[in-house]
Parts: sequence; C-alpha cells; structure tokens
Amino acid sequence: MAGSGEKSERDALLLEPVVEVSTSTRAPRRTRSRKLLYSCGAIYLLFHIFWAESFLHFLHGRWLDHTTESLEALCPQPEGIVPVKHKDIAEDLSGLYSTQEFKQDAIKLLSGAVQIPTEVYDHMSPVGQDPRWLAFGPFHDYLAEKFPLIYSTLKVTKVNTYALLYEWIGSDASLKPILLAAHQDVVPVDPLTVDKWVQPPYSGFFDGEYIWGRGASDDKGSLISIMIAIESLIAKGFKPSRTVVLSFGCDEEADGSNGAAKLAPEILKIYGEDAFAMLVDEGNGYSEKYGAIFAVPAIAEKGYLNAKIEVRSPGGHSSTPPEHTSIGVLASMLVQYESHPFKTTLERSAATYHTIQCFGAHGDLPRDVKKSIRRSLKSDRALREVQDYFFKVKEFKAQVGTTQAIDVITGGVKANALPESASAIINHRIALDSSLAAVEERDTALVKSLAIHYNFSLNAFEEDIIGPEGPFDGSITLTDAFKMAFDPAPITPTDPEAQAYRILSGTIIATHEASDAYKTSGKPIYVAPGVSTGNTDTRFYWKLTKNIFRYNHKSYTSKWPDIHTINEAIRAGSYFELIKFWSNLIMNVDESDEI
Repeated sequence: MAGSGEKSERDALLLEPVVEVSTSTRAPRRTRSRKLLYSCGAIYLLFHIFWAESFLHFLHGRWLDHTTESLEALCPQPEGIVPVKHKDIAEDLSGLYSTQEFKQDAIKLLSGAVQIPTEVYDHMSPVGQDPRWLAFGPFHDYLAEKFPLIYSTLKVTKVNTYALLYEWIGSDASLKPILLAAHQDVVPVDPLTVDKWVQPPYSGFFDGEYIWGRGASDDKGSLISIMIAIESLIAKGFKPSRTVVLSFGCDEEADGSNGAAKLAPEILKIYGEDAFAMLVDEGNGYSEKYGAIFAVPAIAEKGYLNAKIEVRSPGGHSSTPPEHTSIGVLASMLVQYESHPFKTTLERSAATYHTIQCFGAHGDLPRDVKKSIRRSLKSDRALREVQDYFFKVKEFKAQVGTTQAIDVITGGVKANALPESASAIINHRIALDSSLAAVEERDTALVKSLAIHYNFSLNAFEEDIIGPEGPFDGSITLTDAFKMAFDPAPITPTDPEAQAYRILSGTIIATHEASDAYKTSGKPIYVAPGVSTGNTDTRFYWKLTKNIFRYNHKSYTSKWPDIHTINEAIRAGSYFELIKFWSNLIMNVDESDEI
C-alpha cells in the first residue's frame, strides 16, 4: 500500500508543474491556468454550438461543396422529337400551316366559335331543365359544319346531350390510346363591363395580331386547334395506329357535373382503368422567365374546398341588440382566418421545387441563388434560402402551400332588424402534400375556439363538435358549400423512365425549334414540370391514366389579359403554334411503343 501511494504521488508530480508556495493573496498559478483552460473550453463550445453550422455552410459554399451534381443535371432536357414514320405527312402539314390561306381559315374557325356564347353559371339546373344549356346546340352544329372529315371519320357521341366524345379508332388495339381534353363552355361576361372591352366580347374580331373574345383563350382556342389538327391529319391521309380520343366537357367553368363528370364514366366503361397512354388538358403554357423561355406543363393539381361558415342567432329589434350579432360573430371568425394563414414551406418533394431547379439550371438567376439551389439538395439552410428568394413571387408560394380566400359574404335583411343569419365562403386550394381531411380539421379547430368564446354550438362537416345540448346563444355550421371538394391530384411521373413526360417534352421542344420565333431569336425552350394553381376537368379522369398533363402550347406573354376578365384575347401566332403542337404530339405518340 505504501509503495502504491508513493507511485501515485510521483505520477502526480510528473503530470503537474511544480508550484512554489507563496504568501501572496493572488490565486495559485495552477488555479489560474485551470480557469483559463476552462474559459477557453467554454468559448470553444459556444462557438461550436452557435457558429459551427454557419462556418461549415461558409466552407461548403466556397470551397468544400461536395454536391457533385451540376445544375444542368438537375433538369435534363430531351432532344426534340419529330415524326419519323410519318415524316412525309409532317412535312406536308408544315408546308400547309405556313400558308396565308391556312392561317386565315384557322382564324375564321376560332372567330366563328367565339361568336357563339356558351356561357355557364354556378347552380344551373340539370340539362333538360335549365334553358341556358340550349346555347350549346348551335355550337355543336358549328363544329359539325366546319369539320366534315372529323364527323365522317371519327365516332361522335353526345353524352348528357351537350358533352362531346370523339373516338378515332387506331389499327393496333394493343397500344394504349391518347386522350385530349378541352371544354366548350366559357365564363359569363359581366354586363356592366361590356363597354370596357377593346372589342365586343363575342365579336371574334381579328386585329392583325390578336383574336378577341370570351373563350378565345379559355378554352375554345385549344378545342378548335385540336379539331383543326385532326381535320388536317385526316386530309393528309394519316391513319393512327394508336386510338385518339377527344373529350370536350360543357361546364368546366362551373363544377363539371354535367360535362366531364358524365364523360369520364362513359370513357371508363369503354376502355377501362389505366387504359390511356396519356391525357393532355388545358393548363400552363410557355413564357420567358429569368432570361430564358420555359414551358411548364402541370404534372399535378391542388385539391379544392369551398368552406362555408354560417352563423345563426336570435333576431329582434336593433334598438335592443345583444353584445354580438350574427354578423359580428362571423366577422371575428373571418379575422381569425386571415390572421392564421396556412404555413407554407418548400420541400424537396414538391413539384414546384423541381420547377425551381430548372430555373436555376437554365435561367439567368443571381449566382448566389444558383449556388443555393444546388446546395439545397442536401442543405436545409440552403433550401430555406431558395424558399425565401422564390416566395417573394406570390404565384410560387401559392403553388406550394394551401391557400385561403374569403370570396363571398352574406347577412342581414334590414337596417333596424337584427340579422338572424350571416355566412361566408372561404375558397381553399389544397397543397399537394396535404389533404381535404387535414384542411377540414384545421378549419374546425380555427372556428371552435371562437364558438366556445361566444357560447355557440358548432357542427363542422356533419359532425357535432360543440352541442347540440344547450343552452347556447347561437349556432355555427361549417360545411362544404357546393359538395364538390376533392383531394390533390396524383402526381404524374417525370423521372428518367417516364416515357410519357419525355415524349411530351420532346414534342414541345421540337415544335418550338421549328417556330418562326425560334428562327428569329435563336432562344431555346426548356421544359420544367410544374403545378397548376387552378383546377381543370382532369379531376374526373384520374382512373384513366397515371400520365395527366395540363398544358397548352401557347405563349403567356401578352399585353392583354388572358382569361376570366375583360379583353380576353389570344395571339394568332400562339394559336398557330398550338395547332402544330397537337399535330406533332398525335404523330409522335402514335410512333412510340414505349408507353
């Protein structure tokens, strides 16, 4: 034991410096050294905790960036695809489409279609009961008169009287058909705005550059261009191997219940589930962004809910009011909504994130933004930098997150009578990574706290949340306003194995490369998958194919508004390119055996 103690003492002397005994009041040097060591250690630890991430971010951003993928690799572009088997027909059509005679005839065809008002309204009675449906009869007659080859070659079926289904039967039943969709109906023109139009809203006037009128762009421009493309293909002797189906609804601008909702089951009955190679409906086009031209076909579509809040409370004379009327309670709830918007965060799985990658790869963005886009593949901090930059544009933010807009409010009947009811409708577009159930749950929670505060019962989406036992000072009901809510759409594949996306992209690129605009500017077009902030008839077709694209090959760079407002017009040059695109797509898909 003694030897052991001596060894420990000796080891201690070897490990520690010799300290002379001092009568000074200062702390021993060894103690001061330890304090200094501890202080340095604490400083280092604080630095590690609070600054290490920033330091490493700095290093990775400047010298140690291990993200080996180039921006271009994040958004690969296919070669343009042109018809090979049908090369002669494609060349004949190219010559035809370049003639002034053809362009004049195409303009007249769209102009005539615009001159037939096919307006639809919310809450129309079913076909056969509401006389406003009769407006579609003359439009059907117009199509039959102007496209005789289609009506003599394709099988034409009228579904629910006014929805149109065309089938161009191919020679090879083993090939999945292609489905092209459009809608015949248009948004009504507000009588109070008629005098504000540059040209009368149903004139179909051509001013040498634009074709004017309601529906010229949304969506008769697409419908008529599809018909012209097929009429021209038939005239040139094209006979499809792959069946081509056209589905034209008649109330897309309402709720689709009388049009696409009737067409889809009919198509499903004939062809079955997942029977189609691809579906292309109205949607995004192409435009110049960040110094480059981008085509952005929507590969997904947000969900939809019109949430209606109805507040009821006892009426009475306004001279003896309660502390809160129905309108007051409703107003506080609307303030609650706008004070608590949905949190929107850019995630790597979001379709819009892939759009941003393409903008970074091919657009003229600031250097630091490009670096952040590349680093964001692995760095959450860089991802937030990308988010902060692009969310300054409200359209980008709206594509990513769930939105809410208070669009309708009603209440009260007289100035000296207490309102017995008041209601509002909040329109939601549901993010791709959310769900209808999640939005309903959030809305319920938002309203519940105020219902408790005011001592009101609450029934939310057909479930009693508070009550019905009382006594209560009033009631609140939260419902799906028009019974047309739906979840976000399935996302169309765009990975390297996704042949439908490759053919669509290759057709877009080849059509652009053959255009006069490209020959003049030399600017290429880049294809980026995107998201549609609006909704289309495609929600009724989900069972028919996994490859749904919402795209119109037309430029959205225009000096005039495009849709749903005064002065709707389409540039003639864009309209001609749309015709060429449909012709090329039909032939390219027909030649492919990969989808």
